[in-house]
Amino acid sequence: MSSEKWTERYKDKILSANEAIRKIKRGTRIFLGTGCGVPFHLLQELANNAHRMADNEIIHILTLGDSPSADPKFQEQFRHNSFFVSDNIRSAVYEGRADYTPAHLSDIPMFFRTRRLPLDVAMIQVSPPDEHGYCSLGISVDITKSAAENADLVIAQVNERMPVTHGDSFFHIRDIDYLVCHNEPIREIASAEVDVKSQLIGSYVARLIENESTIEMGIGALPQAVTDSLLDSGVVDLGVHTERFGDCIIKLIEKGIVTNKKKSINRGKITASFAMGTRTLYDYIDNNPMFEFRDTAYVNNPSVIAQNHKMVAINSALEVDLTGQVCSDSIGHRFYSGIGGQVDFIRGASMSPGGKAIICMTSSAMDGKVSRIVPKLSDGAGVVTTRGDVEVVITEYGQATLRGRTIRERVLSLIAIAHPDFRNELLEAAKELRYVFDDQVPFQVKGTYFPIEYEVQKTFEGPDGAIDVDFRLIRPDDTDRIKCLFYGLSEESIFFRFLTPLTSLRRQTLQDFYDVDQSRDISIVATICSDEEGTTEQIIGAGRYLLDWHRNEAEFALLVQDDYQNRGVGTFMLNHLMRIARSKGVGAFIAHVHPKNVPMIRFLHKTGKVIESKLKMEDDEYIFKLRL
Repeated sequence: MSSEKWTERYKDKILSANEAIRKIKRGTRIFLGTGCGVPFHLLQELANNAHRMADNEIIHILTLGDSPSADPKFQEQFRHNSFFVSDNIRSAVYEGRADYTPAHLSDIPMFFRTRRLPLDVAMIQVSPPDEHGYCSLGISVDITKSAAENADLVIAQVNERMPVTHGDSFFHIRDIDYLVCHNEPIREIASAEVDVKSQLIGSYVARLIENESTIEMGIGALPQAVTDSLLDSGVVDLGVHTERFGDCIIKLIEKGIVTNKKKSINRGKITASFAMGTRTLYDYIDNNPMFEFRDTAYVNNPSVIAQNHKMVAINSALEVDLTGQVCSDSIGHRFYSGIGGQVDFIRGASMSPGGKAIICMTSSAMDGKVSRIVPKLSDGAGVVTTRGDVEVVITEYGQATLRGRTIRERVLSLIAIAHPDFRNELLEAAKELRYVFDDQVPFQVKGTYFPIEYEVQKTFEGPDGAIDVDFRLIRPDDTDRIKCLFYGLSEESIFFRFLTPLTSLRRQTLQDFYDVDQSRDISIVATICSDEEGTTEQIIGAGRYLLDWHRNEAEFALLVQDDYQNRGVGTFMLNHLMRIARSKGVGAFIAHVHPKNVPMIRFLHKTGKVIESKLKMEDDEYIFKLRL
């Protein structure tokens, strides 16, 4: 339908912005379209007509830029009620001039449909109608579609610059009461700058994303950092099912990383509810059948999200307590953002076969003065995501896996990814709360427990087939896994490792495994996945060296579970320790071996690195020196 034809056919609906706004009565509830899809021309005219308004409520998820109706001088005329506290109305909420309604995004369309939250007016922005009379809501379907369908009066700003998007984005012009023809640039959000911390967090997230996963994207520095890491990760055939997205998605599509070919539902489509980005993005999605926009009742429905196999939900937090409770909408009593779709996607991903529910945040705030991982949430802080819902928490210092873990394990995992300046302070608080043992040793590591340069995976053949083994630094939360390793050893293996016939493992001995100063000593473990989804680790071997500074020689020890011996695991672990030691300038390795430990003696000689060996009769042990 050409511009002339549709304007002629619907000329009785076409009004100026001023005329349309005058149709709004005092005391009514007005819905405002979302994000970059806000009809700013109508919004400005609403403010211009403030003198004839009174007690009007403006309801929305998210608005951008100037929001004149939130100006203090209009508080008698307008009161904002937002499902998400964006920065342009944050002060109004703080000062009590605006309201915040906590809600899951998946529920909001139902509020409109059932009249739990009846709407008198919906102000939306649409593309010009096509030859069949259908306008597209473009980049903002989210809760806008439901609002327009259930409002008593619909006023639409018709903007030729609004992209036409596919999916459930169309709204027939006969269902619009008044049309305001006004072309203006769609609001834009530039790509966020990625700092070092975000880059590290993004790299940890990207490592959890497997081939053929479906991901939730979002906008901002974190999604950009994840995108940057995925570009060089080698991962392929990703799908996207997300509440919103920005420009960074284009790179993933153009490089062939996002194909949507392997999605379990909506195959071949990027499923989303709204987009926020630059004109480049809007031109890219315009009439592009790869993108399918639907309302949040569908996109954010956990049961729909869960149908995507390997669904990876990536969300952020303001603070997390030591038990795993997540606050993401307030700083103490002061509301900062909103519930949004976090719980929808966390629960959907948790139910997805092979899915992962991830919470990300920097380890500290206020220029490093405040830890975001806390003994207990701040006074007044709300729990958005419960401790039962969280699976993985990631900071720039690594990842803590919480699902299925005890409080003690959670505490040690979370402290390990806290900022080093706060780790032992958090540990003391955990002791006072009786979350950990009173004799829990302090955290010695000053950096990360997840240095990528120390991590490696190797496949080993055996009588029952090949196994993939991961080698990494040991962590304080490995306590119970080390205990399982110990009790899986034969009596002979225990005797040769500890040079005494132990029948149980004392807690102090257990802590000795990971109580090392990483700047000097190294302790690593060999792990395998012990469940079908690849989320539960089993430690099958451990190795470490302790450096003698004076001699520049390190005493080392190895331990491999009996069922995994004679596969090369021990040899690889020793070589890995040697590589690390060489990089730190260590001169030689020293091993103390019982004379009856023939397999270990043979093992050492087979390395071809023994440069000296001697028997100490008084200690009943051999001492081997190995070159590095």
